[in-house]
Amino acid sequence: MSDETKEFLASLPELEEGRTYHFRCHPGIGCFNACCSDLTLVLTPYDILRMRRALHMGSVDFLCAHAVGHRDPGTHFPAFQLRMTDSENRACPFVTPQGCSIYADRPGACRMYPLGRATSPDGEGGVRERFFLVREDHCMGFHEDREWTGAAWKRDQGFEDYTASNDRYMQLLARVRETGRSVSDKLSHMAVLAMYKLDEFQKFITMMRLFDRLEVDEERQKAILTDEEACLDFAMDWFEVMLFEDETHLHDKGADNGSAE
Repeated sequence: MSDETKEFLASLPELEEGRTYHFRCHPGIGCFNACCSDLTLVLTPYDILRMRRALHMGSVDFLCAHAVGHRDPGTHFPAFQLRMTDSENRACPFVTPQGCSIYADRPGACRMYPLGRATSPDGEGGVRERFFLVREDHCMGFHEDREWTGAAWKRDQGFEDYTASNDRYMQLLARVRETGRSVSDKLSHMAVLAMYKLDEFQKFITMMRLFDRLEVDEERQKAILTDEEACLDFAMDWFEVMLFEDETHLHDKGADNGSAE
């Protein structure tokens, strides 16, 4: 999580465990679609995987058309934001009068709205999560009658599908920051390929015979080359080897004594 995000969440009221709030968003509400403009929306690798698959787009075409890339000034690690339209209100390119045109595959940040979510290590290899209420002046959803806890909203909005991948990615970024060093240009480019261009990374794995240098069992190899979720999971394992020579996750998933050359 960036320092800016931490500061933003710290400025919001925390939704303590078990505490509830009222919210409902629907086409009949007066502010419908008002939250889908003038955004700085960070896209995680899993967000991009889901969005471009819904749009039937390759990764290169998607990133060119719908993303703006930059490098984190501290770590030099790549990051992408959604490219908003050039309209006066900088609307999301996927919003329509009827709502989101990729609703089933919308980004995680959109799913969690009107909540913000922060995580920290729980001391047992998992994460502890906290929720914060994002109350914007224009939003009338808080006057609706549906009542939620943070955990219930997360389940209802399908955010649990995003949690494992996004949390793992954030842990990887935190580990990079903890080194206090910037990654090289080469590793930054490789991070884009491995985590944001999964269809191209699958080709790279085959072309470079990557499995010859990492002991990955045959069942997982097949999954990596045919399933992008499995490929993204492997990409983060592989990048830990590249950055830290840490093969823990590879071993946890059935690969023994692997090494990156």
